[in-house]
Amino acid sequence: MSQSNNSTKEKNYRAKNQPKAANGKKRNTPKAAAASASSGTAKRKQYKRKPSYAASKKKNTPKKPQKPPVRIAFLGGLNEIGKNITIFECMGDMVMVDCGMAFPDGDMLGVDLVIPDFSYVEQNKDKLKGIIITHAHEDHIGGLPYLLGKVNVPIYSTSLTCGIIGNKLREHSLPKPADLVEIKPGERIRLGCMEVEFIHVNHSIPDAVGIALHTPAGTIIHTGDFKVDYTPTWGGPIDLPAFARLGSEGVLCLLADSTNASRPGNTPTEQTVSESFDSLFKKAMNKRIIIATFASNVGRVQSIINCAHKYGRKVAFSGRSMVNYMSVASELGYLEIPKGVLIDIDMLSKYPPEQVVLITTGSQGEPMSALSRMAYSDHRKVSVGEGDCIIISANPIPGNERTVGNVVDELLKRGCEVIYESMYEVHVSGHACQEELKIIQCLTKPKYFIPVHGEQKHLRSHRDIAVSMGVPKENVYIGDVGKCIELHENYMKEADPVPAGKVFVDGLGVGDVGSIVLRDRKHLGQDGLIIVVASLDVYDGHVISGPDIVSRGFVYVKESEGLLDEIRHIALDVLEDCADRNIHEWGVIKNRIKDAVSARISKSTGRYPMILPILMEV
Repeated sequence: MSQSNNSTKEKNYRAKNQPKAANGKKRNTPKAAAASASSGTAKRKQYKRKPSYAASKKKNTPKKPQKPPVRIAFLGGLNEIGKNITIFECMGDMVMVDCGMAFPDGDMLGVDLVIPDFSYVEQNKDKLKGIIITHAHEDHIGGLPYLLGKVNVPIYSTSLTCGIIGNKLREHSLPKPADLVEIKPGERIRLGCMEVEFIHVNHSIPDAVGIALHTPAGTIIHTGDFKVDYTPTWGGPIDLPAFARLGSEGVLCLLADSTNASRPGNTPTEQTVSESFDSLFKKAMNKRIIIATFASNVGRVQSIINCAHKYGRKVAFSGRSMVNYMSVASELGYLEIPKGVLIDIDMLSKYPPEQVVLITTGSQGEPMSALSRMAYSDHRKVSVGEGDCIIISANPIPGNERTVGNVVDELLKRGCEVIYESMYEVHVSGHACQEELKIIQCLTKPKYFIPVHGEQKHLRSHRDIAVSMGVPKENVYIGDVGKCIELHENYMKEADPVPAGKVFVDGLGVGDVGSIVLRDRKHLGQDGLIIVVASLDVYDGHVISGPDIVSRGFVYVKESEGLLDEIRHIALDVLEDCADRNIHEWGVIKNRIKDAVSARISKSTGRYPMILPILMEV
């Protein structure tokens, strides 16, 4: 009872002495607030928590902008030797690197050269900001005359490269003069949203460069054709510090020359060839020396001239491309010819054989080259034979081994002493071998890698080198002509393919010879041609004269008169049968002649010549 009274007193005391708010109302205690809230009678006041300084700073920091992708389209130079051309696109701007050509294969009968399909460039010519040329070899500049007739944009290259390109373009009489812009290694130029940095490299021609393409997507390095030569005959060693600097800054992608990726070790320095020439000149003291090399190999020609001057010999040039290259190189100061050493080819006969050196084209066995014409006694000014020492200072380009071998055989038959690469060190490559490729990988440390300039075996060998140097296999892309790759800091993926392929140049015709024409040429070359000529009555379709049979490249006519007579009778029977059946459609008649004659010839000879019926109405 007393406990109950005490509890009541305590409640009354708390209610009486509870502190009041400023408005005179009782202050809501935590317990009361909880009770009120649970009963739904109290109003809850909302308070926002003040953010901390760190959270405020994180909230106000702007997000890092996403980099745009860059697209790389390959119009040539992959799974083939030559025809090098690559397109880089970013944010609506386009830059082209190199514009080469290739020599025709053995089955491209009558074709003079092969150039890339430029339709993709023509479709996007408003985006194209410029063409970068890494060096002046034909597989990098040979397509320019055929492109510039349709797309006229500035061409950026080094001094010697500009000179050789200008000389080539003058021969083609373009409708507009080309805009050639001379640059130097180490310089930078801006082309749209991209900046191009030029890097000095060593190659078998002076003034070769690689490029670093600084794009909004990241830096892309394209080595061009290169090797690492610490003692080159012209210019300084490759600018390895530039590659190292770019690697420290970050390289999104590396595109590197793969031509010698299957060869272990290092490419020998050009100085070894100079030493070999010196020893060969000593051995050939009483002989005339004829040296075949690439016209563009200015350093090699300089070494030959130096040896000739040392041993008191005069030098003459043979071959149109050799004369053109040496003229440009001499004018620009890349070739130093001592006074009195150079003579015209017409003056050769006025000097004893032991006092002359002839530098000529034809190291690849080209049928119309100067050396080939000498070998087959078709050269108007030079005859070769015993007493001639002929040096072939070049490696056969893949596919040319047989033609080079044929030229060597013909020269040997004429009593010449022939020296080529496998016998002495008279040639070194201008392309990097495996250890040099590793150096570039190590210095640039690319995120993505694309091997270029080579056949499939070269590209795969280069891929293996990159993977061994730490590039993830999924970050290596082996492309093909017409493929397009999209690069981003976060991914690499294939984009839609672009129009690409081969365009054949035959005489003055460009692109008018296609696969069907080549197929017909091959057919004619293998099995020959049969022509069936007949005149038909315009009213009833019966034969008025003929059919006459003309054979070319099929059989020797005098020994096969019986077969040709049989073919004539077969064709006559077909024509008369068509007339009796009132068939007057030329296509039907010709196809029936082809089928009947072809069946008879294949049964008798096992051959399938091209059969060409020619019908006339009289």
